[in-house]
Amino acid sequence: MSASNAGATEAVSADREMVIARVYDAPRELLFDLWTDRKHLEQWWGPDGFRTTTHEIDVRPGGVWRFTMHDPDGTDYGNRIVFVEIERPSRLVYRHSGEGPTDDVRFQTTVTFESKGKQTLLTLRSLFESAAVLQLVVEKYGAVEGGKQHLGRLADYVARLEAAGR
Repeated sequence: MSASNAGATEAVSADREMVIARVYDAPRELLFDLWTDRKHLEQWWGPDGFRTTTHEIDVRPGGVWRFTMHDPDGTDYGNRIVFVEIERPSRLVYRHSGEGPTDDVRFQTTVTFESKGKQTLLTLRSLFESAAVLQLVVEKYGAVEGGKQHLGRLADYVARLEAAGR
């Protein structure tokens, strides 16, 4: 585990749910903005080594975010998110599906941003269509470690913003 994802905790339920959480030294308003603003998303989204290219983004209920995650090995993963609920700065709910070869990766995610004094507890709760789909993403795509790295990259980005005076 890299230093950047050392603060993340995870749980995979016996049925269809994966939960990853991390505490950040940042206000929830900032984290919410980093999660919903294209210029920030492309700086940190995805596991270690990945790059993200946004094709379109419309952050509102019913809005779509289409993006490609570029694996360091050269593989591209198409993704499509449809926003279901947006409650700034406390909660985001979206439905995720892959595009093309990753179309089998479907789940709904709830992201909560909970103030803890000067810190924020961010919890990423993903509910899959079935236990089999959850097992697929854990085994084939390394979803647990990838999710921890994902939140680690957000922590690294927050630290860079802090160092630059936000």
